[in-house]
Amino acid sequence: MNDMLIPLRTIALFAMTIVLLAGCETYGPSERFIGMSREQVIAEMGTPYPSPADLSQAQRLDFPRGPSGKHTYSLKFDADGKVISYQQLLTEENFAQITAGMDVSEVIERIGMSRDRFGLARNRGYVWNFRYITPLCRWFQIEFTAENKVRSTGYGMPPECRPKVIVM
Repeated sequence: MNDMLIPLRTIALFAMTIVLLAGCETYGPSERFIGMSREQVIAEMGTPYPSPADLSQAQRLDFPRGPSGKHTYSLKFDADGKVISYQQLLTEENFAQITAGMDVSEVIERIGMSRDRFGLARNRGYVWNFRYITPLCRWFQIEFTAENKVRSTGYGMPPECRPKVIVM
């Protein structure tokens, strides 16, 4: 009798895992997304960020992913609201397109909006940080002026990668 409990528990645990995973959002799009409606995409991917005021008319939706936001998938829609393309925005090729003087809206068009940002002292502007997949522990940073123009870009080391200093 006890010998049967272990397989039954294993089967029950396996079944419960399958049910829980079925309710999870999809991490990233694939070819099967081509032709899907906005509503189907949102049901699969969750809420886009930033969320447009009128989702039903959006020509593009962005979905940041990962525990540290290392992917942002952008899906584009045709006039009928069906997916026509998708891409991962956080790449060094896209970062290289960000240049001084560019408006914040142009940055968002190329690489999406950062969730990791902070203001600079004396109202000098603000900085956006973008984590991305790289063998090195670094992030891409954009410094904006108070007028929402790119002042500078570069690569930095995120706080979690900095060596711990022990003071004795």
